[in-house]
Amino acid sequence: MILCIETATSVCSAALCDNDSIVDVRFAEHGLSHASQLTVIIGELLNAAAITPLTLEAVAVSKGPGSYTGLRIGVSVAKGIAYGAGIPLIGVNTLTAMCHGFLASNHLTEGDNILLCPMIDARRMEVYNALFNSEGIMVRETAADIITEKSFGSELAAGKVIFFGNGAEKCREVITSNNALFEGDFSLSASYLHIPSVRALKEKRFEDVAYFEPYYLKEFIATVPGKLIP
Repeated sequence: MILCIETATSVCSAALCDNDSIVDVRFAEHGLSHASQLTVIIGELLNAAAITPLTLEAVAVSKGPGSYTGLRIGVSVAKGIAYGAGIPLIGVNTLTAMCHGFLASNHLTEGDNILLCPMIDARRMEVYNALFNSEGIMVRETAADIITEKSFGSELAAGKVIFFGNGAEKCREVITSNNALFEGDFSLSASYLHIPSVRALKEKRFEDVAYFEPYYLKEFIATVPGKLIP
């Protein structure tokens, strides 16, 4: 059994997964603090399954990119559970998890000339993104890009690209190619970590609990609220 944690965006969730399936998933109430809700929903999951952290095989966490604060909360809780229970820690790229979540509910044929582009809003016209083929294999590395009408030009000239995630909607009016498809009804879930975390467990690809940090992709920049600027 693997405990999966997702806090990279405004959606806070946790799931229990075994080798073959998603056993249970819980979401925090929308709008409430990840810090106050995450351990609560994890406790609910474990109690419902009548298990403790000591009986888990591993804990997996969505490591980013995403919200600076959200990632720190998720990774901190995951590290605490892994250290306290003496179990492995697995870090999963958030965009990779999104890709697997999309493929789980949208049946594409392997070999289709379609690319998947999960997007996470990085404010203004910037998004965190990566490209995957129809088999869920990353074909372009994670990047933080400012979207213009020229973005993904070569990929769209070659075939269809499906854009999804909370950063995709704002790109709809900018990326106007007929090969650009937008999936509006998509939000993150800890259950999307299922396949990547099971693979990591089998291959023993674990993080160092002491030194593991979220994948921020770009530096956090603190700003002064406008009303405080003289």
